[in-house]
Parts: sequence; structure tokens; C-alpha cells
Amino acid sequence: MGEDRSRGQAPQSVLTEIPKSAAHQRGAFFGRRKGHKLRKQQAGLYEDLLPKLSLDISQAAPRELASIFPFALEKLQLEIGFGGGEHLLHEARKHPSTGFIGCEPFINGMAKMLAVIQKEAIPNIRLHPSDALYLLEWLPEHSLDRIDILYADPWPKKRHWKRRFISDENVARFARVLKPGGMLRFASDIDTYVEWALVRLLRAKEFHWLAEKADDWRLPYPDWPGTRYEQKALREGRKPAYLEFRRV
Repeated sequence: MGEDRSRGQAPQSVLTEIPKSAAHQRGAFFGRRKGHKLRKQQAGLYEDLLPKLSLDISQAAPRELASIFPFALEKLQLEIGFGGGEHLLHEARKHPSTGFIGCEPFINGMAKMLAVIQKEAIPNIRLHPSDALYLLEWLPEHSLDRIDILYADPWPKKRHWKRRFISDENVARFARVLKPGGMLRFASDIDTYVEWALVRLLRAKEFHWLAEKADDWRLPYPDWPGTRYEQKALREGRKPAYLEFRRV
């Protein structure tokens, strides 16, 4: 454990057994998993708090996914790649009767999230510190009310486009786990990725794009807190797009 902390990595004791499949063998996650070395307190949260909040996807998913929380829920939402956690934390504070699952394989981002959860005693967040593909395959059918994918890595070079998280295969996975009437939100500041996502979602019969006029995708979602990635994009002159789809 001491060696893991000195390298700023997650202790192995918090990593759950990952089920094997053809998709997993391909290797779906291509981004960074760690940045600067974790401080002692951060590494301690990885060792002690993360196992209590992580979903154990080595076991079969519960028939009622809401049972992962010890209180009654009105809704259940997933944020894939929460980054610095600004949006997920805002949502969890504002909607205490909604359960949130946050997925983030980047160790330093997860460490920041754990620190805030501990400091504020936030009860309605559960975490997945690995590839979202594993989680999507584990989740029960029609178990989520909303999925948020905000400022995902755009992989701007054409030779890397196959690494983008929005794909026909993953759109089908979103459709499987969302309830009819559930929502999928995708925000990005990269035009080519917005176009890429639109093409794949518009050709999926399970999703209906809600935009009726330009402002419906040019303006942020209601009660939008912003993220640090968005702030960087705006500083650099890029205009984000905010797409929203309903599960038919």
C-alpha cells in the first residue's frame, strides 16, 4: 500500500474484479488514468472511502438499482467522466432525493470528488473508478433516468476518432439502460465531435433530439453550473453545444 501511495496510484485493494467480454478485451478506455502524485490524505480516501462508495460490478447488479442507496429515491442518474466534479456535485447538492453514479477513471479527479464527499457528507453519490463501458454492461436494463456526458475527450486527430466514447455500440448501451422517457445529455466545445455525436444519435431509433431552434443547443441546460473545461473553452474562443435527447 505504501508503494501505491508514493506513486500517486489507487491502492489495489479498491479495484474490483472486472468481468471479461469481447468489448473489454478490445480495451475501451484510452485517456489518462493518473496525473500528479496523490497527497497522503487523498491516498487515504482512496483506501478507506472509495471502497464504501464504489459499485461492485464483479457481482450481479441488483434487480432494483436504487437499492444501492439506503434511502428512497425519486430518480437515478449517471455522469460519465465527471472530471473535476463541478457538475456532479452541484446536481447532488441540489437534488438530494436523486441518486447519482459518477464514473471517472482519472485518479486525481476521483480523489477530488472523494475529498468533497467526505467534507460535506454528501449521501447520494456512488462511484465507479474505472471504464464506463464496464459499468454500462453491468447496469440493469431501463434503470436510469438520465445520463450526462459532458466535455468528453474529443480525440481531435482523425486517426483517433475511433476512440471517441460516443459510438453506435455505446449509443445502444445508453438506450438499454435508460428508462423510456429518460434523458441523455451531451455537451462539447469541439464542432467535429458535436457533429459526430449528432450523426450517431440521430440514426438511433431509440433517441429523439429535443432541439426545435438553435438556442435549444446553443444555450446551456437550465440551472447549469458550468465546468472548468467549459471555462477553458470559452476563454479560448470555442462555443459549446448542449445536446439533449429523450429515450423513446
